[in-house]
Amino acid sequence: MSYSVTPVGFVRSCFKEKFAIPRQPQLAPAARGVLELVAPFDQPQAIEGLEQVSHVWLLFLFHQALESQPRLKVRPPRLGGNQSVGVFATRSTHRPNGIGQSVVKLEKVEPGRLWLSGIDLLDGTPVLDCVTTAVNQIAADAPTLIPVSWRDEALSAAHAHALRLQEPLVALIEQCLAQDPRPAYQQPTPERRYGTRLWDLDVHWHYPQPGQICVLDVQLA
Repeated sequence: MSYSVTPVGFVRSCFKEKFAIPRQPQLAPAARGVLELVAPFDQPQAIEGLEQVSHVWLLFLFHQALESQPRLKVRPPRLGGNQSVGVFATRSTHRPNGIGQSVVKLEKVEPGRLWLSGIDLLDGTPVLDCVTTAVNQIAADAPTLIPVSWRDEALSAAHAHALRLQEPLVALIEQCLAQDPRPAYQQPTPERRYGTRLWDLDVHWHYPQPGQICVLDVQLA
């Protein structure tokens, strides 16, 4: 037996690609986005009373990880990418039906839009439902944070773009990178550069020493 689902809206997120997205919500409070609701859920009746809550659960589709054949075992990155475990024992994006859930902070409510923070969702993510009866809890196995430093010109550029975007860009970059987004099995050299896209910017960094990150540049994409 099969069922079909229809999104109630789509997330417009600061995360334009999967790399460097926090591995769970609330680890980067500066990560912001908007849930844009679609008809008929863009009417005021659908969100009446929502302004009284602080956090909501979003049920969504991993739209860039949907597969025709289900995976019974996966290799979680935090286990080094070499240890294979059952899919139901992980938070892998390779879900049997591609459905995920994320608890996010509700910053503002207006007709057709929910303004969110602490998100871990890729731009364009389809949302299937929005539930307000869950407790906001951060998993106990959150990764250990590592220090983030900046080249002077990169920090100056980040501050300038933060003013343009009216977003806490420096905090967003530091919160995402401090969780060390690279796969755990990689042992980066100082020469290797990493990058991701946040809002309309390309951010690049490297690992000058083990357990340290330095932001190299922040440029318009």
